[in-house]
Amino acid sequence: MAQQAEAQIRTEADLIAADDAIDRGVCGISLACRETTRFRVQGAHDPTPTPYFVLERLFAHFSFDAGSHLLDVGCSTGRVLAHFLRAGYPGHATGVELDPELAEVARAWTVPHANLQVIQGSVLDLDLSGFTDYYLFNPFDSNVLSKLIHAIEEQSAHPVTVVHMSDNGEVWWYLGRPGWSEVASGTFQDFKNGRGYPVRIYDDPQHWTVWRFDPVQAGTI
Repeated sequence: MAQQAEAQIRTEADLIAADDAIDRGVCGISLACRETTRFRVQGAHDPTPTPYFVLERLFAHFSFDAGSHLLDVGCSTGRVLAHFLRAGYPGHATGVELDPELAEVARAWTVPHANLQVIQGSVLDLDLSGFTDYYLFNPFDSNVLSKLIHAIEEQSAHPVTVVHMSDNGEVWWYLGRPGWSEVASGTFQDFKNGRGYPVRIYDDPQHWTVWRFDPVQAGTI
């Protein structure tokens, strides 16, 4: 966001409106989605879009190149894919979404972009061998997360980077597992506007961690 525009953001509603304007500029529609999930029995959490300022900071920890392939786990209407497109990153990005209605919204606006793809279904049903990077913003419960981490370990033939954010960080699911190392971590709760005013965005701090998994170190290849 430009410094002048940031200075005008004084409330959470202002930030949501600013993100909505970016959505429309990139995709032609608003990607805001704060619904209650219909798939809680499958472990899904309510969809929550990541603000662009958070994505800008977290995505600095990815090292995309022409061969990169990002998987946004629980992509909802596609805010992460919009950021990927807007930033002009090299490589490809795929979103996977359990909810058919949300997946259809994301698929509709991404169709013209050859480097973007949306898959409707469970991430646990995907072949993960081609992905180099993963983004998770609290998409599901710990049971599904544990299964996803195990699938990454079993299927990855090359090092991968995982950026994971949630209110509790869920770091314990990664700690002590062979081949996993913590690269960086931190929290988000406030947005600092262009004049330094803090704007409370989250009721509770959102903890994020960047993980690196190396299958050679893990002994899985």
